Amino acid sequence: MRRPAVEAARFGAGGAGDMALVRRALARDPDACRAIIKTHNQRLYRIARGVVRNDAEAEDIVQEAYMRAFASLDAFRGEASLSTWLSRIVINEALGRLRRRKRVVAIPESPEAQIIRFPLNPNDDPERTMAQRQILGLVERATDSLPDVYRSVFVARVIEGLSIEETADLLGVRPETVKTRLHRARALVRKALDDEIGPVLLDAFPFAGRRCERLTQAVMKRLGFED
Repeated sequence: MRRPAVEAARFGAGGAGDMALVRRALARDPDACRAIIKTHNQRLYRIARGVVRNDAEAEDIVQEAYMRAFASLDAFRGEASLSTWLSRIVINEALGRLRRRKRVVAIPESPEAQIIRFPLNPNDDPERTMAQRQILGLVERATDSLPDVYRSVFVARVIEGLSIEETADLLGVRPETVKTRLHRARALVRKALDDEIGPVLLDAFPFAGRRCERLTQAVMKRLGFED
């Protein structure tokens, strides 16, 4: 199985590469569709989960967002990157669900939905491995405890690594608003986390392995490429 980065490199990434990949997908090239899905799975999942705080629902949101995106792929003009374009669709879907959830009843967290932990080296010291898992658990719980308005900024900016401008564009707010909300979010998270765990934040809420492959296969099947 090709890795996402390998597939993305094969088709090009960003700018003209995005447009070339989109043209192939519009021509019903299954490799191009698969490359789009697998390249963006992790970012889109992290964004969706950052909004709804539910693993299973976040995965469903990403799948539905892909279906919307592929249905309107001919509308992609390349003004923004394909990643940004897809991220907007995901966050709109996620925020819409959050609004509907608040209007009706809260969706209970599924005890069976587990965040897939980042790959650990089996040769690592067992105590270090356990500490890493505990740290990630703290990161996830601290992030989930943030108010909605701060959590979306924190996930996009800190965990996903988007720039201030990209985060503002994604959330439809001014860069100054992103900075203010991010400052407050970090202050809240620091109450629960020690400063030394900062370097592992990028490993929180991963989306890889079997979960990534399962979602890719589900979308490809709905697009009519696989039985």
